[in-house]
Amino acid sequence: MIDQLQSNPLVERGLLLTRRQLFGRGAAGIGLAALSDVMSSPAARAAPSLPIKAKRVIYLFQSGAPSHIDLFDYKPQLAAQFDKDLPDSIRNGQRITGMTSGQSRFPCAPTTFNFKQYGQSGTWMSEVIPHIGGLADRMTLIRSMHTEAINHDPAITFIQTGSQQPGRPSIGAWMSYGLGSMNKDLPGYIVLISQGTGNPNDQPLFGRLWGPGFLPSVHQGVKLRSVGDPVLYLKNPPGIDASTRRQMLDTIAAANRVTASTYQDPEVDTRISQYEMAFRMQTSVPDLMDISKESESTFTAYGPDAKKPGTFAANCLLARRLLEKGVRFVQLFHRGWDQHGNLPTQLRGQARDTDQASAALVNDLAQRGLLEDTLVVWGGEFGRTVYCQGALTKDNYGRDHHGRCFSMWLAGAGVRGGNVIGETDDFAYNITKDPVHIHDLNATILHLMGVDHTRLTYRYQGRDFRLTDVEGNVVRKLLS
Repeated sequence: MIDQLQSNPLVERGLLLTRRQLFGRGAAGIGLAALSDVMSSPAARAAPSLPIKAKRVIYLFQSGAPSHIDLFDYKPQLAAQFDKDLPDSIRNGQRITGMTSGQSRFPCAPTTFNFKQYGQSGTWMSEVIPHIGGLADRMTLIRSMHTEAINHDPAITFIQTGSQQPGRPSIGAWMSYGLGSMNKDLPGYIVLISQGTGNPNDQPLFGRLWGPGFLPSVHQGVKLRSVGDPVLYLKNPPGIDASTRRQMLDTIAAANRVTASTYQDPEVDTRISQYEMAFRMQTSVPDLMDISKESESTFTAYGPDAKKPGTFAANCLLARRLLEKGVRFVQLFHRGWDQHGNLPTQLRGQARDTDQASAALVNDLAQRGLLEDTLVVWGGEFGRTVYCQGALTKDNYGRDHHGRCFSMWLAGAGVRGGNVIGETDDFAYNITKDPVHIHDLNATILHLMGVDHTRLTYRYQGRDFRLTDVEGNVVRKLLS
């Protein structure tokens, strides 16, 4: 009898089922119902329910926290407070980081930079960012951003995912999930990273900051490298031509479709689509990365680093090319803004890295007719303290982390130009008018993309999650 059973391949296959396979097949009915929801088209899940102002986003994230006091939040009266202790009434018991908690005093450090008014709007900005200042009439400058996080990793995680704890989807992944891709040959979410000349030992950046979290992994941001192959393992191995690769992928896809129909695992479908995307990117990415046909006037506009792969300027130029190709969400991470010491020198370096290229990108998009439906976002995870960290002199100081208020700016589709939102006190320490929270910012970005942030949700572990968690209000004063 045993021999007869073992000779029957169908019976033998049943006996060899693993525990996981058994439960997987037993739950097939439930799995099919869940799969139909998970794998439904993004358009059906989160069809834009609002007027669409922006079709794409370029997010210029300044990792390390630019000092709002030295760049965007002009406080001329602070000059009289040099080396005077920050009043207790201003600090009001606010918790501080371990880097300054041991200081015996908190002396005020006015900026060493001059400020001037830019544009017809007369917006005050620092002398070290004259090109960004030239965008004053195109942008909305928010001086009243705030966050609960006071250290880099939770703060960057918070602004990118809506939670200080790792594991949530990034804003670009939410965009991909909710709105899909506009180019079948490139991912919907691409990331570029550059190292600034300010603080070369700035905070590290982790892949989860552009990860999909609990969303299907097809929504993962794809990082393009500046050295070697733009994407690892994109080229065919030695001895494998395109025809052979095509046959290999077709065979693998057929096997994966059998697996997908058996186990109803959406990640199998993701794997199939990612293999196909990688095959198409073998042609699209090299063409994208070849900037040799750009005009000299374009390189001049973006600045002297525009031809140096991996610099912020070069990445800004690549970002424009990505947007032209239909990539929906492009994010640049520029490190080096963590000025705990030697701020006047380091901040000038960071400004040289980013000022001209940031403005050139906005102006380039405008000249090509892309700015009218492209949203540009510029800013970091929090601001810096008015009080000095370490030794204070007339020409040198450092600043600690400060989440109570900081500055960001936006330009492009649906954004009111020549606009300033929010005010802070005389020490640029507390918000006195129109506070804008991280969740408000993200709600507004989604709103400009035509999406109600309360409706873009994903059910995970029994709860409907969203980028703005259970908070967030659209910043109406920002809208044109």
